[in-house]
Amino acid sequence: MVLNQATLKRDGVQDYVSLRTTALVILAYAIFIVGYLLITPELTYEAWTGLFSNLAVKAATIVTLVCIMVHARIGLWQVLTDYVKNSSLRAVLGFVLNLIALAYVAIGMFVLWGV
Repeated sequence: MVLNQATLKRDGVQDYVSLRTTALVILAYAIFIVGYLLITPELTYEAWTGLFSNLAVKAATIVTLVCIMVHARIGLWQVLTDYVKNSSLRAVLGFVLNLIALAYVAIGMFVLWGV
């Protein structure tokens, strides 16, 4: 079997591994946030801003937002190719929905870093 490593096309294995990896990152972040909510006796604005002023939490949040975008992108591609048969409509929907996912990441950056 000959493998072309220079191609930019995705395959099923890459999508499978990407979905599972991003799901694990999202799960780990969700467990962290739920754990923080459970162990914090009184959740105030100061406690919440204190948590997100930590550079490690900001980095983890950005990584998680990007993972959500990648996860959504692959999932949207799978759903759109299965259920939207018109290729023009599928392309437009894919573009708009991927643009929304990218906008969520951009908004997350602005919220986290206060730019």
